[in-house]
Amino acid sequence: MTNEELALHMLKRVDTITTQKSLADEIGFSVGKINYVLKSLINKGLIKAERFAVSDNKSKYKYLLTQKGLKEKITLTEKFIETKKKEYEELQADLKKYKQNNQLRDEN
Repeated sequence: MTNEELALHMLKRVDTITTQKSLADEIGFSVGKINYVLKSLINKGLIKAERFAVSDNKSKYKYLLTQKGLKEKITLTEKFIETKKKEYEELQADLKKYKQNNQLRDEN
C-alpha cells in the first residue's frame, strides 16, 4: 500500500477510527506509521482531532474530516480509480497475449 493509498484509507475511515492501534492492526501497519500519517493529515488541514470531553480516557480522540479533507478524499479516490483502470487494461492486454500464444502452441 502506498502512502497515498494509506492516506485515502484513513480519510475514508476517519469517522470510525476508535484507536490508532485498532486501525494499525486492521490494515497491517505499525502504530507509529498510523500516528505519522494522521499527524500529517492533521497538519495539512484534512482532518481535525478533538478530545472526547466526557471520556474517562482523556487520550482518546475523535477524528473529523474537514472540507479540505473531503476534497482530497475525492481527488485521491479519482486517482486510485485511474491507476486501477490502467492496471486492469494492462492485465487484459497480457491475458489476450497469453491466450494468443497458447493458441499458437496448440496449433503446432
